[in-house]
Amino acid sequence: MKEDLSKRACELAVYMIETGATVRSAAGHFGISKSTVHKDLSQRLEACQPGLYAQVRQLLDRNKQERHIRGGLATKRKYQRQRPA
Repeated sequence: MKEDLSKRACELAVYMIETGATVRSAAGHFGISKSTVHKDLSQRLEACQPGLYAQVRQLLDRNKQERHIRGGLATKRKYQRQRPA
């Protein structure tokens, strides 16, 4: 069981690094929750693959810095769709 979790953490990390995915999009792709993705990447991966963890940490930090921009764009799209004709 423990090997499966570390294998999943490595697969998540490789997917996110290759695609530049967010935690939310990776969770959707793998069919698991955002909290599971975050736990896999921040705890399990650090324990089993420190080098891969460092790369993913950079991506997670960049996504965290950019999330307010993505949120603003999503809100803008939401209200543009709701405009009366």
